[in-house]
Amino acid sequence: MDSLSPSWIWTMRLVYAGLSLAILFFQLLPLDTSPGFWAGPDLLIALTLAWSLRRPDYVPAFLIALVLLMADLLLLRPPGLLSALSVAATVFLRNRMSGQGETGFVGEWISVSMLLVGLALSYRLALTLTAVERAPFYLSASQVLLTIGCYPLVVAVSQTLFGVRRLAPADAEALGNR
Repeated sequence: MDSLSPSWIWTMRLVYAGLSLAILFFQLLPLDTSPGFWAGPDLLIALTLAWSLRRPDYVPAFLIALVLLMADLLLLRPPGLLSALSVAATVFLRNRMSGQGETGFVGEWISVSMLLVGLALSYRLALTLTAVERAPFYLSASQVLLTIGCYPLVVAVSQTLFGVRRLAPADAEALGNR
């Protein structure tokens, strides 16, 4: 099927929503009730960034906001804070990467890494300013580092299993004109 057809785009949007629900399901499972010394990677943010950089038409801003707001509510985070920061970050990264043409994966990974660090710092700053209790710094730092480390794996799985690849310049131009 043509990857530019509207039906395929909507199918991939449903796949993104389904993957997001699966990630949330496994995050909510009570597998270990004792507190740990490190936090696992935020696979939902990594998936969102990987798909929005490779195929922005698969994950529009309203879908990202909806999925991440649902994650905020289910994971008992302040509603809308991380989702708003994540939407702003993905839109910023899309605009930044679209003007650079063909960047290699290492450049993309560095950009995503800096964005994840900025996202975590701004989230902690907002929680501090509003006097909301936050996790210890080492837990937040371990989550950011593991998310950065898992990003190449998320990209590889997205490309291999789901075919989420960057568009060719001619395809991107055709998509922009539609």
